[in-house]
Amino acid sequence: MPNSNTNSNTNNNTNSNTNNNTNSNTNNNTNSNTNSNTNNNTNSNTNNNTNSNTNNNTNSTREAAFVHAILSAGVVHAVTQACSVGNLSDCSCDMTRYGEADVDGWKWGGCSDNVNYGLWFSKTFVDAPDVVNHQNGRNVRSLMNLHNNEVGRTTVEKLMSRKCRCHGVSGSCAVKTCWRGLPAFKDIGQNLKESYETSVRLAGRAQTKLRRKEKSKRRVPIKPDELVHLSKSPNYCKHNPKKGILGTTGRVCNRTARGPESCDLLCCGRGYNTQVVRHTERCQCKFHWCCYVECKTCETMLDIHTCK
Repeated sequence: MPNSNTNSNTNNNTNSNTNNNTNSNTNNNTNSNTNSNTNNNTNSNTNNNTNSNTNNNTNSTREAAFVHAILSAGVVHAVTQACSVGNLSDCSCDMTRYGEADVDGWKWGGCSDNVNYGLWFSKTFVDAPDVVNHQNGRNVRSLMNLHNNEVGRTTVEKLMSRKCRCHGVSGSCAVKTCWRGLPAFKDIGQNLKESYETSVRLAGRAQTKLRRKEKSKRRVPIKPDELVHLSKSPNYCKHNPKKGILGTTGRVCNRTARGPESCDLLCCGRGYNTQVVRHTERCQCKFHWCCYVECKTCETMLDIHTCK
C-alpha cells in the first residue's frame, strides 16, 4: 500500500507538472508570437504609411518635377557628347545627312551630335523605374514622372542648333560646312527653369491620362513642354526639420543686391539684422631680398546682414 500511494502521487505530480509546464510554455509562446507579429505588423504598417505619405508629399512638388526634367536632359546631353568624341563604342556622330547640299549653297558635314542615341538611352535608363511602377499599379505619380522626364529630353532636342564653319582663301566663305550641335547645358537649365515657374498642378486620381486640377481647365490638354506636379511646394522660408527645410533665418544676405541673394527676397519679407564686424587681414605685402615677405595688418569694419 505505501508503494502504491507513492507511485500514484509521483505520477500525478509528474503529469501535473508536465501538463502545466507544457500549457504554460504553449500559452507563453503563442502570446509571445501573437504579440510579436501584431507589433511587427503594426510598426511595419505605420512606418510604411509614414514613409509613403512623406514620399508622396516631397516627391510630387514642382521642384521634384524640375529635378526629373533636368536629370533626364543631363543624361541626353552627356551621352550625346560622349558619342561625338568617340568615348562610346555603341554610337558615333550622326551621319544621316552628311554630304547633302542645302539650297543656300552650304553642305552638311563635320560631326553632327547624335542626339537620337542620347534620347533613346535616357528614355531607357531614366524611365525604367516609373515604367515598371505604372505597369504594376497605374498610379498618377509614375505618369507624372514619365511626363517630366520627357519634357527634359524634348527640351534638349528643341534647342539643337545648326553650327557652321567657312572654308576659303583669306577667310572667305567660298565653302560652308554645317552640322547640328548640342546647346549649352545652362541654356537647357534656363529653359526648364521657365517651365518650372509655370508648372501645372494635376488632379490626383488620374490613372491613364494626366488632367489639370483646376476644374475650369480640365479639358485643356497638357502641352508636351509643360512640367507637371501634384503637391504644393512647402514653405522654404520657415524651418521644418520633418521635411529637411532649414529656413532662411540667420542666412547672410546682400542688402544692395536684387537677385536671389538679396535681403528682400532671401528674408521672405521678415527684414534683416545688421551687425558691424571687425575684419583683420594681411595687406601691403612686400618681398625683401633675400628672401622673405613682410606684410602689415589691416583692419576693416564690415556690415553683415542676416535674415530675421
